Amino acid sequence: MTTPTTTTTTTPATTTTTAEMTSHLPAVGARPTVTPGTTPGVAAGGRPAALELRNVVKEYPGHPPVRALDDVSVRIDHGELVAVVGPSGSGKSTLLNVMGTLDRPTNGVVSIDGADTSTLSDRRVAGVRARRIGFVFQQFFLLPGMTALDNVANGLLYQGVPPRDRRERSVVALQRVGLGHRLRHDSNHLSGGERQRVAIARALVHEPAFVLADEPTGNLDSKSTAAVMDLIGGLHDEGTTIVVITHDTAIAASLPRQVAVFDGRIESDSALEGATS
Repeated sequence: MTTPTTTTTTTPATTTTTAEMTSHLPAVGARPTVTPGTTPGVAAGGRPAALELRNVVKEYPGHPPVRALDDVSVRIDHGELVAVVGPSGSGKSTLLNVMGTLDRPTNGVVSIDGADTSTLSDRRVAGVRARRIGFVFQQFFLLPGMTALDNVANGLLYQGVPPRDRRERSVVALQRVGLGHRLRHDSNHLSGGERQRVAIARALVHEPAFVLADEPTGNLDSKSTAAVMDLIGGLHDEGTTIVVITHDTAIAASLPRQVAVFDGRIESDSALEGATS
């Protein structure tokens, strides 16, 4: 495979390449395997977690301050499929933002694939996010007027991957989600379920440590919902680490692990309950 080139960002004092921003991370594609028989959410063989939050607090200014997350600790290992479930106002969205490094916690530690983001500059956190996290949103966020192939290739645009490699990897990602026959179709001409599959392919194309899926079936009918959840289950079977944020208790119950959030706290975690039962 052609070695990705690097792009350079220049500030008045420093010059930082994409490679430098992510030099502390394992190489793309170096995905750890899950040891059979290990308990989800519990360290196995000293391997760093795909995602770990330790005593995370998130407060927003006010009189008094609003505490959206209160002493949240959770570990998600490579190869897990986890539902983060809770009603509206429970803190799910804030937790998503903190997990995805879209927002920094007020206190506590967020580690992504072994990288403690609390010790990193904003530029390096952006590098971790670009290389190690895939996002899937309820609204799809596909660019209209562009093909499925080009929408997926955009997921590699800022990683210094040459155009030919971007397209080759995007074809593989679309084939992986069952859309190999829709490569040249405009995103506007795809069904809701197909658009979400394109969004999932875009999240997977750079081989992240984990995928965050925010209400991935929220805009879909029941048939498309079942198809997307079957796809997510199949990707998990292949070893992909996926965190599904949802208010739907039925969807959460269908996944191997459920982390329930209420009033900004972890109310329950089925992995911990299973480990102590």
